[in-house]
Amino acid sequence: METLIHLKISNNFAIPLTEIEMQAVRSQGSGGQNVNKVSTAIHLRFDIKASSLPEHSKEKLLQLKDSRINSEGIIIIKAQRYSSQAKNKEDALNRLREIIKSVMVPKKLRTPTQPTRASKIKRLESKAIQGRRKSLRSKIEEE
Repeated sequence: METLIHLKISNNFAIPLTEIEMQAVRSQGSGGQNVNKVSTAIHLRFDIKASSLPEHSKEKLLQLKDSRINSEGIIIIKAQRYSSQAKNKEDALNRLREIIKSVMVPKKLRTPTQPTRASKIKRLESKAIQGRRKSLRSKIEEE
């Protein structure tokens, strides 16, 4: 396995691993005798404010409504899916990469369009059908 120096986010951007703090801790849940002896889970901490991310990406990350980002602007990820520490480390880094990628991709601007003639006719027809359906639900008045 190759040793990583950077966490590659995109083709032209990577974060140095020195900015990411990882700590091995004991996993929770079932796992037999191994769970009490070996620290396989990974606690990953990434300080957004102190990172080398571009300013606009830092702002977008801090504005995210994500439970993994605390009030101090630190992303905390606990990876314990696997029984191997190496796999959990890789999983934690992948999850961090996905969070950062989500804010680095620019949002596509919506180009407003006019509804087509067919869609207008279809909408009016469905309104007429719904109106007839509702009028049938009313009580029948006797003379």
